[in-house]
Amino acid sequence: MTNTISALDSLTPGQQIVFGGNSVTTVPQALAEAFTAGDQLVVVQDTGDLLHVPAAEHAIVDRAVSNAVDGFSGLARCTDDQITTFFARFGQLLADDPAFGPIVEANAADVASAKSKGRSTTRLELTPSMRSDMIAGLFVWEQAASGRDGVVDTVEHDGWTLQALRAPLGVVAFVFEGRPNVFADACGVLRSGNAVVFRIGSDALRTARAIVEHALGPALEHAGLPGGAVQLVDSPARSAGHALFSDQRLALAVARGSGAAVAQLGAVASQAGNPVSLHGTGGAWMVTGEDADADMLREAVTHSLDRKVCNTLNCLAVLRSSAATLVPAALEGLDAAAAARGSVGRLHVIAGSESYVDPERFERSVTIDRAEGPVEEPAASTLAEADLATEWEWENSPEMTLIVVDSVADAIEQFNRYSPHFVATLISGDAAEHDAFYASVDAPFVGNGFTRWVDGQYALEKPELGLSNWQGGRMLSRGGILSGDSVYTVRYRASVTDFGTHR
Repeated sequence: MTNTISALDSLTPGQQIVFGGNSVTTVPQALAEAFTAGDQLVVVQDTGDLLHVPAAEHAIVDRAVSNAVDGFSGLARCTDDQITTFFARFGQLLADDPAFGPIVEANAADVASAKSKGRSTTRLELTPSMRSDMIAGLFVWEQAASGRDGVVDTVEHDGWTLQALRAPLGVVAFVFEGRPNVFADACGVLRSGNAVVFRIGSDALRTARAIVEHALGPALEHAGLPGGAVQLVDSPARSAGHALFSDQRLALAVARGSGAAVAQLGAVASQAGNPVSLHGTGGAWMVTGEDADADMLREAVTHSLDRKVCNTLNCLAVLRSSAATLVPAALEGLDAAAAARGSVGRLHVIAGSESYVDPERFERSVTIDRAEGPVEEPAASTLAEADLATEWEWENSPEMTLIVVDSVADAIEQFNRYSPHFVATLISGDAAEHDAFYASVDAPFVGNGFTRWVDGQYALEKPELGLSNWQGGRMLSRGGILSGDSVYTVRYRASVTDFGTHR
């Protein structure tokens, strides 16, 4: 029996589309009307989502990836000194006020546009501290060893020798939200000889264009590196990200952003056969041990809620035996973190744990800063146990969930069931308890204090490309912190000295 294959030139409302092998979804009216000849339809096999990629968006992505493929080949002929020069010049241009001026103007326009649409700008604004972090990260890569052709292992045989050598992967694709600093961080893959293609969120596209025009592009040219080595997908459309992650010329697809969007992008990449590294859902958990100290807990909570990022404290589990003392200390920490931001804290309490919280907190109404603006909410409210899986996306008002448990083992069970398998910390002075916690908790990042240490640049002194949780699978032979020098593969090279050698 021969299959007949023809081009998909149109869709009709109600048309059935098979996904997942045994499920069917139907084409909605709006998609059918928008789809024209030359467009592409990506069917997410896990969910049945129908993703429309217009021909124009596919052409933009195809051009960027083609340029990056050529750029990768060109990088193989460039020296490590040229790559060093690129990072140095990129950092110098970001540090130069005249060169940085147009970037500031573009970012101000992006921020104003996002605010007019009611969107959050906490990660979009290119603040002086973000600028200095970008510059510092580029100078880290300037000073870092190349790693290209580095010897991983050597095996001596009779008559011949085998070497395992580090080698570049190829074209690395990034889709990330409106955080301009990622632009500089992700260029770290050039250090190990890879080319990179970016697709940034529409809110930050002006900023990205300005960085390319006034800093990144001139740095590539100054160093004599191929222009294709770094490519920006110049499109605000989400479909450009779908087209990018569907391109089978990618060596690695990296997505950063909100959990749902990242999961969808990961599915698109995986079904296209592209290796994928996802950095979306976060939220840290903190657990108190049998001899947890109240002052230690208060400090750990305060310094884990200084801002909302993926490693911010999200859920706190306190042992029932010490809850009467430790819960008030933890809430003092929440309030201190809020006061430092000029705001108030927001508490969610799992049903059954309410009696350990002052009833006044449930009765008091407070003004919470949300992305859409100030909202009146209770200072504390009750949730079902299943809501331990909720990650709080707060703007300026620190927010966390509290649960009181019978034992550390119970807390670990809750973490392994409901958390994104990301950051876990135990407040305890007992070394044996810490060892047991580390052995049982299913997380790549485990500590004994504040949670915000989980960061590539802060912890490893290397700009990170993203932090992987274990919710969607563990990274093969790689840690949870993805950085520029961890994007590589291994080649093998044989050197025969006795040509009479045979198997």
